Amino acid sequence: MSLPKFVLGMMFALAIVVCWSCFDGASLGTIMMRAVICLVVIQVGYFLLIYAMIAYSVPTSAGKLRGAERNLVLDKTAEAEKLSARRSLH
Repeated sequence: MSLPKFVLGMMFALAIVVCWSCFDGASLGTIMMRAVICLVVIQVGYFLLIYAMIAYSVPTSAGKLRGAERNLVLDKTAEAEKLSARRSLH
């Protein structure tokens, strides 16, 4: 989940809690307390989500990553050379 999506969702959830509290007839202190609790719960949930995503991801070795990156660069270079060779023939 990207940060902008998280922030937007957090704002919607907070707005719902505040509106619910207002319609419930809660005092300003209760509204603030509910809003803070909502923010804390959302933050903890987001932290646990990111932690789980990192903990359960398949580790890749640095060598595999470097090799894949090299292949990508070589493929782009080969494609650029093909294009320049085609242009010189015309």
